[in-house]
Amino acid sequence: MDRSMRNMRAERRASTRVASAIGVLVCLSVFLLLLHRDSAFAQARAALEVHSKSFPAGGQIPRQFTCDGSDDSPELHWTSGPYGTASFAVAMNDPDAPTNFVHWLAYNIPAGVRLLGEGAAAYGGMPQGSALGTNSFGSFGYGGPCPPQGKPHHYVFRVYALDRRIALAPGAGADEFETAIRGHILAQGEIVGVYGRNSR
Repeated sequence: MDRSMRNMRAERRASTRVASAIGVLVCLSVFLLLLHRDSAFAQARAALEVHSKSFPAGGQIPRQFTCDGSDDSPELHWTSGPYGTASFAVAMNDPDAPTNFVHWLAYNIPAGVRLLGEGAAAYGGMPQGSALGTNSFGSFGYGGPCPPQGKPHHYVFRVYALDRRIALAPGAGADEFETAIRGHILAQGEIVGVYGRNSR
């Protein structure tokens, strides 16, 4: 009887050890899966490429696309977003201004769109279903580079791939835009242009 009890206790201990080992393996598998997912997510965030036929990356933005010209929005095109992309958004800002000056906000651009043509923001050329926000000039849509005379300013055009359409009506401001896209960015990319006015 004592031997039988000892055997039963040994079997229980062995079963407990096996169950514990299985639990550890399951936890490790879940951890590795999450690690792989996070790694893939990080790679996806770096994968969106943004280009423009209107100006070269890092180069001079032509007068046409500034307040000194016709103030057309430049052409932008980008690569496909990662799996799960539901919409795209565009933001243009001037980090060289005393405050972070926003020149252009566009959002709820359909997931199948890869291109905004020149002047799209001003001439009804935005894709159906998309919306334009209010820039730091206080106007609707695009407001081109308009720096003070002196050192050229840099203008950053960012494109975001989002996992949903954001719940913003047309005319939203920068703070509303940033709050709406927070936590929903699957990928992003940017192109930078330069514009300045020489002192006379």
